Amino acid sequence: MVEREPNDLDLDAIFGALAHPTRRELIEQLAGGPERVGDLAEPHDISLAAVSKHLQVLEEAGLIDVEKDGRVRRCHLDAAPLSDAFGWLTRYRVFWEDRFDALEDHLEDQADDG
Repeated sequence: MVEREPNDLDLDAIFGALAHPTRRELIEQLAGGPERVGDLAEPHDISLAAVSKHLQVLEEAGLIDVEKDGRVRRCHLDAAPLSDAFGWLTRYRVFWEDRFDALEDHLEDQADDG
């Protein structure tokens, strides 16, 4: 059995939530400010129930907060988990940049020798 650090589980939830295009669109909508669930659902060609399920995945990943005011549910973006994901991706961007720089140096050395 593979043991994971607690942060790995958070990243799994974040990347899993971002894996679906509708959820990414919902994040984009919420980047403009808080919105009611009905308003979030409006531009999508899916049922309100389907949008609610997508919002639940985003909430479980910590990407949004849902505030209930009577019968109205308002969603707010929480960008902090995106920062965790960005930090993880940045480490690998640096890794690949270093690898490509080494490849460039190698190819230049080969060209100079040839």
